[in-house]
Amino acid sequence: MIDGDDRPPIAVGVIVALVAVKLIAHFATNLFGPYEIHRDAFLYFAMGEHLSLWRMDFPPFIAMVAEVTRFTFGDSLFALRLPPALMSTGLVVIAALAAREMGGRRMAQGLAGLSVIASPLYLRSGNLFQPVVIDQLWWTLALFFLVKLCRTDDHRWWIAFGIAMGFGLLTKFSVLVFGLGTLLALVATPPRRWLATPWPWIAGLIAFTIGSPSIVGQIALDFPVRTYMAELRGDQLSRQLIAPFLLEQPMVLGGFVLAVIGVAAMGVGRTWKRYRLVAWSAIMTFGLFIMLRGKPYYVGPIYPVLFGAGAVMLDRIPFPRRRAAVQWGVAAYMCIYTAVVLPMGLPILAPATMERYLIAIGQQESAATTNIGNQERIPQDYADMLNWEEQVAEVARVYHALPSPDREQAVILTSNYGEAGAIDFYGPRYGLPKAVAYVGTYWFFGPGDLPGDILILHGYTEDDWNDFCESKEAAGFVSHPFAVAEQRDLTIYVCRNPRMTLQELWPLREGET
Repeated sequence: MIDGDDRPPIAVGVIVALVAVKLIAHFATNLFGPYEIHRDAFLYFAMGEHLSLWRMDFPPFIAMVAEVTRFTFGDSLFALRLPPALMSTGLVVIAALAAREMGGRRMAQGLAGLSVIASPLYLRSGNLFQPVVIDQLWWTLALFFLVKLCRTDDHRWWIAFGIAMGFGLLTKFSVLVFGLGTLLALVATPPRRWLATPWPWIAGLIAFTIGSPSIVGQIALDFPVRTYMAELRGDQLSRQLIAPFLLEQPMVLGGFVLAVIGVAAMGVGRTWKRYRLVAWSAIMTFGLFIMLRGKPYYVGPIYPVLFGAGAVMLDRIPFPRRRAAVQWGVAAYMCIYTAVVLPMGLPILAPATMERYLIAIGQQESAATTNIGNQERIPQDYADMLNWEEQVAEVARVYHALPSPDREQAVILTSNYGEAGAIDFYGPRYGLPKAVAYVGTYWFFGPGDLPGDILILHGYTEDDWNDFCESKEAAGFVSHPFAVAEQRDLTIYVCRNPRMTLQELWPLREGET
């Protein structure tokens, strides 16, 4: 193996070119794409406005990023999608540097970085303001630091590993699965000797210290994660099967074969013994997510470093002409694959065109099935980027049509965080007050100060709240043919004289009224 200064030089020109390609793809999509903000982003912007570092029902890093982004760059679509684009592009750099760390030369570094670009998984996450891309960045950094640790035997890399894991815990609780996978890998591989040193335990202490706001928030709010996980298991994870989990990996990863080669080399290859911990951390984490019935994209962060290892294996093909043919052949395949599946990664096609594209490639049934099993016309992420400002405009029309005394007392009550978040985001330009929602994170934001004598009900069905309101009348309607089912056809109701105030209702929690 290659040590210290014997490592190949960093392929700066190649990496810069790949970074430019990925950034241009994201920037062009965000400037000229036909979609608006994703429903999840509205929640994270609202969390940023209600930021309370030690009292959040979700890990607070995404809320912190939301506030910094809006303060620094503003509220344009391009500005709001800039951080995920930059973070996702960071995966290209880390994959290339991981290849170099393991001895990969210029072509290997390029193939590793290209594998990230050629993966719809990372293209899509880099275009959405969600914790997913941040999670991918921290995990990838942590695995990269394990590579550094295994190559150099310098225990100080445990500190870097702990820092990355800490920010991962500050971002998503799923990093705990990766932490457990790494611990199991330590026990199962020769580096178990490190467990007799203080360094892994120092890394753990650092991780839990940095991530402590996520844990303290759960304690302070009586562990809302239990409720969210129960709902997730009931609605979504119960549908996750092993076969689809495995089959989706090569579908969303352009360099999947490289990853398989890389993990096999590190896991059992004689000349790769020092990297056993890296391989088995990835393998254990993969297995844990299968056992936990996780979604296929949950394991996405393990791959960029594995791309690097696989690219190095190709770089070690002994005959130069054969090596060049294989490497360029793989590069050509990934470029062609990217061209074919690009609309699956980036929302560049208008909804009707996207539907025709999915039908043409025979993927509508699989790609347009939602988390809860509903069949849509386009992928759920894309459908969740439609119709939000139109909804807010219609709510505003209903609100401003109220008599002035009613309008002064009116409260907008929505059925989910997307509707509430969209009203909070777009509402100021339409003269709307903040929304309230009797669900999830918005429940923790509270009912506001008004008693709710007049309620504008948005997102509810005709039968909802009938026993709660003395009178209820339909006052507006908004629809979009490509939106997800729950947002496709929405009637807006005005509820008068509810049987209790919102302040009395709120402590009862959803489902008890």
